[in-house]
Amino acid sequence: MKGIVLAGGLGSRLLPLTKVTNKHLLPVYQEPMIYYPIKTLVNAGIEEILIVTGGNNAGEFLRLLGNGKDFGLKHINYTYQEGEGGIAAALSLAEFFADNGKIVVVLGDNIIENNIRHAVEAFRKQKDGAKIMLKEVPDPSRFGVPVFKGKKIVRVEEKPANPLSNYAVIGIYMYDRRVFDFIKQLKPSQRGELEITDVNNFYIREGAMSWDILDGWWTDAGTFESLQHAGNLVAKTGANKI
Repeated sequence: MKGIVLAGGLGSRLLPLTKVTNKHLLPVYQEPMIYYPIKTLVNAGIEEILIVTGGNNAGEFLRLLGNGKDFGLKHINYTYQEGEGGIAAALSLAEFFADNGKIVVVLGDNIIENNIRHAVEAFRKQKDGAKIMLKEVPDPSRFGVPVFKGKKIVRVEEKPANPLSNYAVIGIYMYDRRVFDFIKQLKPSQRGELEITDVNNFYIREGAMSWDILDGWWTDAGTFESLQHAGNLVAKTGANKI
């Protein structure tokens, strides 16, 4: 199984910090933001990793990460996203890398306290389909929200005004090879982007979606408030615990 970190985009919510560098290279406490999703994959036993980046500072990732020796890796792969087209559009660039196998996708600004090893091992054993990670949050309307029927997810609603559960779909996704076929069928949303929620709903309609609840805290770091919050959490408790 291979891992993909999506670290493109312009990071406009973090201007002027992102005027001179990519959002995912900003510090979260004592390490660059991009270190955390890479460690999430490495701690789950994934050794083949692709970084999808973009913007005017893509070369800085190579200078910072090299071939991944600091993470115990022999090699890190890179690809470049031109412009912004949504999470699903960025993921589509990884089709060549996935090579018809299963993948674990982590958004580049997602930071977790512990690890996803058990969820990844469960997905290895899952015959096909997809798996999403959930976390109970106080403000689910900011996120994709799963709608349950019993213990089964029947759909994911993107940023609903009246969320039907208190869970958020966090930025860690696991897919089989069909994800790229699904992405090719997508049409841009009202935001003009290919939405990852639409991909997840493809799998749900096929009855091929499983889910796990993340252990420990989780945060993104895409706004000034969440970037500061992430740094405070890491400073207080640490992150990516084995």
